[in-house]
Amino acid sequence: MQNDDRIKVGVIFGGRSGEHAVSLMSARFILASLDPSKYAVTQIGITRQGGWLVGDDVLSALTAERVADLSPATLLPDPSRPELRRLSSIGQSETLEVLTALDVVFPVLHGTFGEDGTLQGLLDMAGLAYVGPGVLGSSVGMDKGVFFDVMRANQIPVVDTVLVLRSQIEADINAAIALAEKAGQYPLFIKPANLGSSVGVSKANNRSDLLEGLLEAAAYDRRVVVQKGLNVREIEVSVLGNDAPEASVCGEVLPGADFYSYDAKYHDDSSQTVIPADIPDHLSEHIRALAVKAFKAIDLAGLARVDFFLDKDSGEIYLNELNTMPGFTHISMYPMLWQASGLSSAALVDRLVQLALARRAEQDATTHEFRRDS
Repeated sequence: MQNDDRIKVGVIFGGRSGEHAVSLMSARFILASLDPSKYAVTQIGITRQGGWLVGDDVLSALTAERVADLSPATLLPDPSRPELRRLSSIGQSETLEVLTALDVVFPVLHGTFGEDGTLQGLLDMAGLAYVGPGVLGSSVGMDKGVFFDVMRANQIPVVDTVLVLRSQIEADINAAIALAEKAGQYPLFIKPANLGSSVGVSKANNRSDLLEGLLEAAAYDRRVVVQKGLNVREIEVSVLGNDAPEASVCGEVLPGADFYSYDAKYHDDSSQTVIPADIPDHLSEHIRALAVKAFKAIDLAGLARVDFFLDKDSGEIYLNELNTMPGFTHISMYPMLWQASGLSSAALVDRLVQLALARRAEQDATTHEFRRDS
């Protein structure tokens, strides 16, 4: 018989995002790493259309896209009712029945409607502990345009970028191309501002490539970031903690393709990782310190993977991206970097859950009511 005192964890995966498939891969890792003697786990799947589902082996059902046997579910934005509820039909009526109470939520969601602060707002309204940063850190970390501005304000070096709006692309593509070219000389990289896993990312060597890249990125987001291309090495660091975060060893990505695209990350076995990265100790310490500084600058909590460029020509370091819910697949750098730093997968997931609970306890200590003395 299982221990009734186990922590009740709701693992949420899938989602209405271009990174839906990556989320499913990450969820498999998290579910395998949660010790069943410590955690009573409930799987919560979110379809590509945004429907919440519960039932038997939700992950397998969502992966196979056969969800007819699953039931709709929801959370109420009410801190007095921190339960997962299943929607049941009785005749012509629908009712919400309590499926399980939850102590903490692990939102293994990447991209929009999961990593961008929207889900975090719902969980805050419900008074639930959850893994990862809150609304502010999630939303700033998600939007590359805003994030780069905050990094510059904190004297953290980033590559030259230009922000182009979908409305500008639709109104006058030639003017949008001219604006994008202000980022620098070709090659240029075009990215949706609010997505990860290299979804919608392309490299432009000329105007024709740039036109195609802008249209592709704009299909995924109304804000598009255009970034100057450099001759770089890609160095990554994992960060873990709340108010006193720690950085892992550095790792290096050796893309099998022209750049670390979606296919290079998840479908091309020629991509490689080197852990620890073959860089001097002083450079490694500098990069790790910048990763922690960036983490604190946008008020993160729990975890983040911070990606850097090391310019092969100038030796300069640039912060390229920060992921507030990085991938947890079998090839993902976040868990591999902590493994190399001495933290097993199970210990890492334990730590993340404990950090979530500690952060919720700190939030609960905040007074939300003001009464003026008569």
